[in-house]
Amino acid sequence: MADASRGPEDTKVRILVAEDEEAVREFVVRALQSQGYEVTAVVDGSEALRELRKDEFDVLVSDIVMPEIDGISLALMAGKESPDMPIVLMTGYADQQKRAHNLEALVHVVIAKPFGLNEIADAVRGALSLSAD
Repeated sequence: MADASRGPEDTKVRILVAEDEEAVREFVVRALQSQGYEVTAVVDGSEALRELRKDEFDVLVSDIVMPEIDGISLALMAGKESPDMPIVLMTGYADQQKRAHNLEALVHVVIAKPFGLNEIADAVRGALSLSAD
């Protein structure tokens, strides 16, 4: 796992983004790449699970409401396979945000859509610092 105490420019911090809405996915990817992170983006939970089994990532950033495997199920599966990898969930639905709060042991933070560049970058930085402890 990358050392979160160093800046992203010093390490290859790898982030997996799972988001089915193209515009949101592209925004999150650009926002995180602008912070110096290496980002892999996928369109749903099934594809995210395949990537997690194929490669190692430092953080998972996932939408909650997606086709195939939703973000909650993905977080549960990812937590079993990579228990040290922090997870950031995103949602535009208040009821889904409440549902995710039952996963405090797995999920670093749930951020509400719409969010800005600073919010997603801060959420990932916080998740990385948590994993470095």
